[in-house]
Amino acid sequence: MLIEFMKGFTVAGRHLVRYLTGKGSVTFEYPEVRREQPPFFRGRHRLQRYQDGLERCVGCALCAAVCPSEAIYLEARENTPDNRVSAGERYAEIYQIHMLRCIFCGFCEEACPENAIIMGPSYELALYKRTDFIMNKEDMLDSPEKGFGDYHEYDPYISHVTEESDREAMGDPWERTGS
Repeated sequence: MLIEFMKGFTVAGRHLVRYLTGKGSVTFEYPEVRREQPPFFRGRHRLQRYQDGLERCVGCALCAAVCPSEAIYLEARENTPDNRVSAGERYAEIYQIHMLRCIFCGFCEEACPENAIIMGPSYELALYKRTDFIMNKEDMLDSPEKGFGDYHEYDPYISHVTEESDREAMGDPWERTGS
């Protein structure tokens, strides 16, 4: 038992010496200094768009089907020639994620055939009311001004969408297979 106390005091003493000599602090001053997240971090959900501004989500509901906690609700509607919302035949008119139910497993991201939903590096999800934890499509959808282009791991507002991925996703799938 005495050995465990000595190990604990050694670790605390090491951190005290580092702090007193100015070689760094163990803690982060959170609101001012934000910790860098690894690229595989699964934080707040985001819905992406194509380069031309159309939504990537085609309302297939695979994300809702694969969600183990049943946190995703979606209603699909047909696109019309005068009201084009997505590149497919349908679009998600209502898209909601109940963040208190979500377990941040990433299955929705993996199941999406259009790469419409991604889990970004944003981890500040504190709110005051339970009803605010139901994220609507408007809360998650990337605005066209925030940009597209190459993914940059430090900026949560730049999506993974590139011009090549747009061409591939909007192209004819039968041409890619050679059939």
